[in-house]
Amino acid sequence: MRWKGRRSSRNIEDRRMQSGMGRGGKAGGIGGVGIIAVLVIGYFLGVDVTPLLQSSGGGQVASQGGEITEADKQAGEFVSVVLGDTEEVWAEIFNDQVGRPYKPATLVLFKGGTQSPCGGASGASGPFYCPADKKAYLDTEFFTTLSRRMGASGDFAAAYVVAHEIAHHVQNELGILGQANKIRQQVSQAESNAISVRIELQADCLSGVWARYAQARFNSLEKGDLKEAINAAKQIGDDTLQRNAGRRPNPHSFTHGTSEQRQRWFTTGYEKATVQSCDTFSTDRL
Repeated sequence: MRWKGRRSSRNIEDRRMQSGMGRGGKAGGIGGVGIIAVLVIGYFLGVDVTPLLQSSGGGQVASQGGEITEADKQAGEFVSVVLGDTEEVWAEIFNDQVGRPYKPATLVLFKGGTQSPCGGASGASGPFYCPADKKAYLDTEFFTTLSRRMGASGDFAAAYVVAHEIAHHVQNELGILGQANKIRQQVSQAESNAISVRIELQADCLSGVWARYAQARFNSLEKGDLKEAINAAKQIGDDTLQRNAGRRPNPHSFTHGTSEQRQRWFTTGYEKATVQSCDTFSTDRL
């Protein structure tokens, strides 16, 4: 991915040097990794996710920090540029397809753990978007996890992760995320999971739309980049995560969609390049 030398976003909140204690808010309406997925990832990576799960009830969770390495600096610069790309692309798309201005999200970089109104964030939880404060949360160490432990290497695989979380912000700006999460609170767990899958697959599709516009606007994609993103979508599908955790895939517990679904919806967004093509809520074929 060609990214060096381009505009960096100013909407970065870097907490990687912070430390101390804070109270986690009640987890609700998170547009990122669900509780089932948190458990699966924690099991697969050998990470204790108990503090994260406890934080969803409002308990104490440490806000960790640490030394910023050269790798951390590079990851921060990369994320800032990708975020800047999303801002320009979605401003263009909102102007052309939505008919109103796009209000960008803030991206919080942390190391180890931090707090959000949606609960505690940790490296075990993976990146997520919190609609309560309109911020995406990312421990850049997740890129290493994605590459070394999940088999999804490459800078565009990492860019896909950022684009996916910003896509949740796009959903929030369009009013989709709030409506979907409101319904999730009124239905059974199985029905809530099914709605979550549609939310996540739509975010994958919107990530594909972003990738298509980013290529047209910045000529940022290099040979193999799309394969990196599609492979990343495959590696973080619910069925693949559960198999890698030594479990038989249980569709009723899926919150993000299968590997095949995630790959296909990203590709749909890239090929059709419209917000309308990402309507995962009215289709019978996910």
